[in-house]
Amino acid sequence: MKIGIIGSGAMGRHFASKFADLGHTVSIANSRGPASLQQFAAETGTEAATVEEAMSDKDVIIVSIPQKNVPELPKPLFAKLPKGVVVIDTCNYYPDIRDGVIPELEQSGIDSLWVQEQLGVPLVKVFNSITAESITTLGRPKGDNDRIALAVSGDNAKKKETAFGLVEALGFDPFDVGTIAQSWKQQPGSSIYCRDLRLAELKKRVVAMGDDWSAMREAIREEHRANMALIIVDYAAYLKSLKED
Repeated sequence: MKIGIIGSGAMGRHFASKFADLGHTVSIANSRGPASLQQFAAETGTEAATVEEAMSDKDVIIVSIPQKNVPELPKPLFAKLPKGVVVIDTCNYYPDIRDGVIPELEQSGIDSLWVQEQLGVPLVKVFNSITAESITTLGRPKGDNDRIALAVSGDNAKKKETAFGLVEALGFDPFDVGTIAQSWKQQPGSSIYCRDLRLAELKKRVVAMGDDWSAMREAIREEHRANMALIIVDYAAYLKSLKED
């Protein structure tokens, strides 16, 4: 497949190098321009690209940037994408430590619904509920007892199937959480966010959350606020707390 990646942080770089190793044609872009990615591209067999180039003639586009930067993406280019292109959203909203307060998102509370509205295209939400450390080191062959699962949300079944394939190729079990409106189950503060859970446990926790966002919203947001407060003072302790839950 032809894969375009927008964002060159730890996650974006991992996706680029891994998918290139798997035989995909990969372009990677960031806000600083292709010159800032030339060395990485040469080392990984990927293409350093502009955002426009990373979106052109692609089967999959992965958006992996801070939530606050989503409105800066070129909406006209998203509007012109062929209907079959899969757009994957890996973003998470962190108002206290990175993104600042986004009023519209504060009202809706569902990260990917807001991103989908901003970009004007259907999204598949995946790769947001795992840390960069875990996605780099915890991939396992199918059937391995230590293989963990990743949540996937979206409204288009065929596009989710493509996302499932990418998740499996990286060494994880995909689990279909539901529609993009149900993606709150995998965002920060939820009981499956960055917990490195095996498939059966992840499914159990998703079922336990139910389908009523209004009933779960405050508990999830309160957990997220507590996590952000811990991240600010001790990120290592935050990571440890996730593994103990």
